[in-house]
Amino acid sequence: MPTVLVVDESHIDQRLVAASLQDTGELKVEFAENGHEALERISAGSIDLVVTDLVMPKMNGVELLASVKRSHPFVPVVLMTSIDNEELAEQAVEWGALAYIPKTAIARLLPGIVNELLTLAEEKREVSRLLESIAESETTFVLKDNDTSLIAHMLDYAGGCLRNSGVCGEGAEDLICLALEEALRNAVHHGNLELSSELRDMFDEDLFNKAIDDRRRQSPYCDRRVYVKVKISPGEVTFVVRDDGDGFDPSKVPDPTSEEGLEAVSGRGILLMHSLMDKVTFNEKGNEVTLVKRKAEEEEE
Repeated sequence: MPTVLVVDESHIDQRLVAASLQDTGELKVEFAENGHEALERISAGSIDLVVTDLVMPKMNGVELLASVKRSHPFVPVVLMTSIDNEELAEQAVEWGALAYIPKTAIARLLPGIVNELLTLAEEKREVSRLLESIAESETTFVLKDNDTSLIAHMLDYAGGCLRNSGVCGEGAEDLICLALEEALRNAVHHGNLELSSELRDMFDEDLFNKAIDDRRRQSPYCDRRVYVKVKISPGEVTFVVRDDGDGFDPSKVPDPTSEEGLEAVSGRGILLMHSLMDKVTFNEKGNEVTLVKRKAEEEEE
């Protein structure tokens, strides 16, 4: 029987949420008054979904959400608040909430959302169990249209490979995936779309995003692809990211640790790759990077 944890300092709101879930089938509902108490319950391993208030003492809903996402990636979180605000809803999704519900709409919306998220969470756990059985594999993805919205899904897959191969512990894959994210964004922005680092250094996101949209519709940029190869070996995961651009010379990228490079955005991605991966190599043309992450020796022992 799935267990839903309702986190809210108001006992009245706790009961209102529980009452709204009475007709969703067989569910067990537990309660916590703050984020710290909630994390203790979740760490015990008996919670399948969390419904949390945004504003709480000791640890607010956003802080709880971040901690759950980091340490318990298969436990979905629904954020609820008494403020009905579209901007806040968008921020909740950016923070990692799988759903945002105003408290005025709980009775109408929550039952369906809970059923759907519990089903999706179980499917993810099944996929994770399948990935755990992989001894060796090599998969190649072709990302079309230079669509950066696909990057998040690619990182979810990569995180599962890292976690289930034993290369890193649960929760540590998000940090490692930052290096892969840099490689993917570099392949799209600087490789295929040929956007200059100087444009990024201007710190004008609107201008940068407009340049992205424009080039995604122009030839030859719109016809280019990003190729991602994921190879799982015993104690090692390798990512190879290649674009259809003209490439670059990594040795000519400004050193981001130098005094003149501290304010520049360019070069930081390569530095991040080297700091998070065990091995980083570029091909001769400069349009392909190979990232290798190995299981730590002490963990193997």
